[in-house]
Amino acid sequence: MDLFDYQAAESTDPQRPLAERMRPHRLADLFGQDAVTGMGSLIRYAIENDRIFSMILWGPPGCGKTTLARIIARETRSHFLHFSAVLAGVKQIREVIDEAKKQQQFQRKRTILFVDEIHRFNKAQQDAFLHHVESGLITLIGATTENPSFEVISPLLSRCRVITLGLLGEDAVGRVLDRAIEDEKAGLGDMNFCLAADARDHLIRISSGDARSALNSLEVAATLAMAESPPKPSTRRMIALDHVERALQKKALLYDKGGDEHFNVISAFHKSLRGSDPDAALYWLARMLEAGEDPLYVARRMVRFASEDVGNADPFALRLALGAMEAFRFLGHPEGDLALAQAAAYLATAPKSNSIYKAWNMAGQTVRDKGPLPVPLHIRNAPTGLMKDLGYGQGYRYAHDFKDGYAVQDYLPDAIADSLFYFPTDRGYEKMIAERLKKWRTLKEKTKK
Repeated sequence: MDLFDYQAAESTDPQRPLAERMRPHRLADLFGQDAVTGMGSLIRYAIENDRIFSMILWGPPGCGKTTLARIIARETRSHFLHFSAVLAGVKQIREVIDEAKKQQQFQRKRTILFVDEIHRFNKAQQDAFLHHVESGLITLIGATTENPSFEVISPLLSRCRVITLGLLGEDAVGRVLDRAIEDEKAGLGDMNFCLAADARDHLIRISSGDARSALNSLEVAATLAMAESPPKPSTRRMIALDHVERALQKKALLYDKGGDEHFNVISAFHKSLRGSDPDAALYWLARMLEAGEDPLYVARRMVRFASEDVGNADPFALRLALGAMEAFRFLGHPEGDLALAQAAAYLATAPKSNSIYKAWNMAGQTVRDKGPLPVPLHIRNAPTGLMKDLGYGQGYRYAHDFKDGYAVQDYLPDAIADSLFYFPTDRGYEKMIAERLKKWRTLKEKTKK
């Protein structure tokens, strides 16, 4: 029995966890990573042409890194070695190198070395197989949840292609669950289960894009359902929401991401931020995250809020909101939740101004009402002699040549030269902007009289 036959036997062993049994064996069965494995992708081309290269698979837990590595080994019929960086040392690496040499010499097979959690290797361990990756003796496939730029030494990283896998979408997780329910060889199909719609939705929400987590929860819920409902001929056993809730030890909160409650809760969150109530903002944030809302959706709303409702009253708010979004991308659940909570508390307690929001709307309305008005000649660029002869750039006053870096002149088209859009408040940093702007506008009015 070769490695692939052994893996196939393992995949149907009922003693193994459902998530292991349901690992896809073909690219066609790997859901949710079309950008990486779809038609025309680099990975698919490499597999179909047997031109596998060393790579680092970077992505969150349960997105398919290990599964993809096994598919690559299976579909290219390479000799596949797999070990975890948590358990392996330099001794094990040397044994792998010796095995790879034998495979190359006696079997004419290339060796694909899959290193799970490669970020756990220290510099000495990574250096130990650097030369063998460079020589082509082994094709390295590393998997990591951490940014490889920080965790993999530069010489090794430069010899690998970084392939980024994302969280699985809801549709992909749903397809994984459906396949597990129907598959009679590796899944639960031989037990005649059906999965209630609300139970399915809850599993999808709570998994946060992690297929392994969804399948593990489904397996426990199925065990509970089996204990309560003995098999009956021609009757399907229902895995209900209650089974899933008990399996997860977590209640399904009233929250439909596509329905009214979704909009009600995000509205409550936004209005709590605007109303400067950090306690309410944190509560609604927790409600959304506990119910399985996409954290990056919430983060995007806070980035928007930082410009719409805080604006220049606290210019740092936008940077903090963006920082929280990037922190969550880097950390994921649950560590990244705290960055979102920090941003929510900051935005709620920041000075508020919607002056930028109103100014932008006024400017946009003016453009729609007045159409494409001509640019004043004195602020047009004049790169050619003809343009200079036509008056382009004539009379332009270079602001840095004047006191305080401010020169009195018009920048708007003549038809709307006196229009004002931005009216800063007297709150936070915008108070300083208002004072500065008032001084400049007063000076401009006096000069025109």
